[in-house]
Amino acid sequence: MTKNKELQVRKDKVIAKGQKNLYPIYIEKASNSELWDVEGKRYIDFGAGIAVVNTGHNHPKVNEAMHQQIESFTHTCFMINPYESGVKLAEKLSDLAPINDAKSVFLSTGAEAVENAIKISKAYTKRTGIISFNGGFHGRTNMCLGLTGKIAPYKRGFGPFPINIFHIPFPIEYYGITIEDSLNALKNLFASTIDPQDIAAMIIEPVQGEGGFNIAPIAFLKELRKICTEHGIVLICDEIQTGFARTGTVFATEKYNIEPDLITVAKGLAGGFPLSAVIGKSEIMDASGSLGGTFGGSPIGCSAALAVIETIQEEKLCEKANKIGEIVSNRLYKLKNKYPETIGNIRQLGAMIAVEFVKEGDALKPNASLVKSILKEAIKKGLIMLSCGINGNAIRVLTPLTIPEDQLNEGLDIFEEIINNLLKS
Repeated sequence: MTKNKELQVRKDKVIAKGQKNLYPIYIEKASNSELWDVEGKRYIDFGAGIAVVNTGHNHPKVNEAMHQQIESFTHTCFMINPYESGVKLAEKLSDLAPINDAKSVFLSTGAEAVENAIKISKAYTKRTGIISFNGGFHGRTNMCLGLTGKIAPYKRGFGPFPINIFHIPFPIEYYGITIEDSLNALKNLFASTIDPQDIAAMIIEPVQGEGGFNIAPIAFLKELRKICTEHGIVLICDEIQTGFARTGTVFATEKYNIEPDLITVAKGLAGGFPLSAVIGKSEIMDASGSLGGTFGGSPIGCSAALAVIETIQEEKLCEKANKIGEIVSNRLYKLKNKYPETIGNIRQLGAMIAVEFVKEGDALKPNASLVKSILKEAIKKGLIMLSCGINGNAIRVLTPLTIPEDQLNEGLDIFEEIINNLLKS
């Protein structure tokens, strides 16, 4: 029995089935955009831990910052004895976020950030209703699952979820869902189900993550900002997957020329260390009497995050994200031209890229089985890729933003070879 198989057997005996792993590949070491498993096999990483290691695996600046902090102290609880790195990080986020007069609260996970954004919104507005979107993903806690607009594999068997959560369609031109369709659904919701004066917050991903990398149209987010302002609704932009240079700007929201009331961040914030935050307008943030958590704002995480921000700026990772997006999308469009009946749609914002697979060129005929076959072949050939989408028929490209161009093209060569082999067979 191989070492990977042995570890999988051991894992299956002691880890709940619900925490399953996509690949039975156990990693021993990593560097930038490369991983090596316990058997010494090399992999090119097109997943980045789901957009977490934007600065690459084991970035020396990030590692050094964490090591220095570990030598000083590892925990005091930010709510008891705070530390300068936490204050400095909050100052940096206030400067970077597209929100005037911003404050932050630090937590540990993306789901905690979303939960607290909802709490803050309710405390500020004294209202209870929340609006989210079909296809959105906001985390795995009970409230976050209620907000999430995708059943499998997240919500099945875990209900009931909190009341007063309402979903409306996310505009996706490829599926025939227009901006007008979404806005009309919102108007109907206000007219038939809940008064806008009872809505505390509206939460939206500028680019849907698990939902398939659907990009919110600029006109749509601008109209949502107008509606939220009109009715006193808190607009929350969930930037947990889109943040920290992934889309070619530090925050995807910057591209929309709007000011959200709150932004949730996690994933790429601390380069692999668990750290999240809610960033928001001071008036809204200060309306809540008690926020936080034992591990929220870990000194190690804050130190790592400061190094991540410095790396983004020093290595021009926003520009690199746009270059990665250009290279990948050009390669994908060539494949689409070659296989127009199978490759249905390509969506790209910076280095957040997805390619959708269909049958007979029909957007309403998802080809999830082909995606599963592609992922199966990719891991055999040393390429780590992830699927996404409501129907599981899209593959996302989420490389570290530090990936060398030759490794990026090496991974794309493997992907292209797999597509050609599967579609010619």
